[in-house]
Amino acid sequence: MGMNRFFFAALLIFTVSFTVQLYADLPSAKIEDDSSLRAVLRDSWFNETPARVQNKRAEFHTLKGGTRVQVRTESNADEFAIVLARELPGITGGSSEDSSFPGWAQGSWILTRRKSDGNPVRIRVFPRSDPYTYIQFRPFIDDKCQMDVVLYDAYLIRSMPLPVSFERAMILPVEEILAMAGARFPRKYFDPVPGMYRDTREFVSAVRAKLPELQFVDDGAIDENGNYVFINTLGYQNPAFPAQAGGLNCSGFAKWIVDGILKPHTGKLLPVAPLKEGFFSRGSSYTEPWEPIRDPFFGLDWIRNLASAAGTILRSSSWASLAEFEVRAQPFSQVIQRQNGGSAIRPYPGFLPDGGYGFEGLHALLYTLAIDEPGRIYLAAVNNELRAPITASNPRGLPRIRQYFHIAVLVPYFDENGYFRIVVFESAAETSFNFFRNRYHGNYVNLVRIPVDGSFNPD
Repeated sequence: MGMNRFFFAALLIFTVSFTVQLYADLPSAKIEDDSSLRAVLRDSWFNETPARVQNKRAEFHTLKGGTRVQVRTESNADEFAIVLARELPGITGGSSEDSSFPGWAQGSWILTRRKSDGNPVRIRVFPRSDPYTYIQFRPFIDDKCQMDVVLYDAYLIRSMPLPVSFERAMILPVEEILAMAGARFPRKYFDPVPGMYRDTREFVSAVRAKLPELQFVDDGAIDENGNYVFINTLGYQNPAFPAQAGGLNCSGFAKWIVDGILKPHTGKLLPVAPLKEGFFSRGSSYTEPWEPIRDPFFGLDWIRNLASAAGTILRSSSWASLAEFEVRAQPFSQVIQRQNGGSAIRPYPGFLPDGGYGFEGLHALLYTLAIDEPGRIYLAAVNNELRAPITASNPRGLPRIRQYFHIAVLVPYFDENGYFRIVVFESAAETSFNFFRNRYHGNYVNLVRIPVDGSFNPD
């Protein structure tokens, strides 16, 4: 399941070939209906034999409201798709005549059929101009079809029966089908409000402007007096000039971010020592003897203490509690996992106490958090069950215990045109989300939320 291989190829071409000046989407309920066009195409495209359909040339149609649609086919080894691609204004520099009709522009509609017998497999609809957010309808029984809602490879809805046959769904208005799902259809995830992320965008710009002033130093942080210190000893990095020529590691950089959010309100920087203290209960009697030796929960304690301080200062004392600032829920329980050119739908267990979330669901989780909690950024503590360092006296590296070994700052938001972005700040630099996700594939990440209001000044 998931995105077809031919659709991935089209997306790759789009990514590398075009200069994009994208336009803002409409509210999803206001997408111009194309059901009358689909009714016209039913016999000649939807029900025609596979060989004849695949030999058809692309056609261009204009809906009553003026929306242009290209009808074309795409195929892979086993399936072919009839694509009703809406025009995406603003794409320039494409090498293909299809460049303005990428197939995932808002309102695009795709019917996938099997090559072997021509039978339908699915309908895919794009309520937003985003190839990773879509609705699917699949055949079920004679008078019912099934609906899926997929966001960044996570199923918010999987196999919901709807009282309409698949054949009828091919020509009904999409809004009429969605009305059959009622309140169970999570429309809010297709209708972000860009204005709600203005403070977050200003925060991102302010951090980026300051990054050239920073450098990475292992175990480095800035204390409450503005001096560069080592986190482990609290000693100055440069005793002669303690406030100059120092650097930050991933933990110190996360503190620098939070200090920049809090200082406009308090005029102060946070002290380092309290951030190293254990926050709430974590671990067990099994891990307790190893804490003095391996400090496995350092990263978890660090982000929790930062979030507690931020919640207290920016909100109230109640925001200092773990239940308020730690992310512990997600609106999906199945994800599409891709491996070796294939894909499979797997259960997603969600929040693991003292571990957080598997990276395979992180993209979707950040998307839903951006919708549900605008004006938040997230401190992420990466962890997994790891062996101890291998030595002559411990050649097997035992025992394996959960260890927090990296901290990053994740900023999910929507830009001025409503397109989803994730900014990753880590270790005194900005990196890409794809790089971050691929680097820690198979690991876990614990998230805590930090409110932002647009002001940022760590100096």
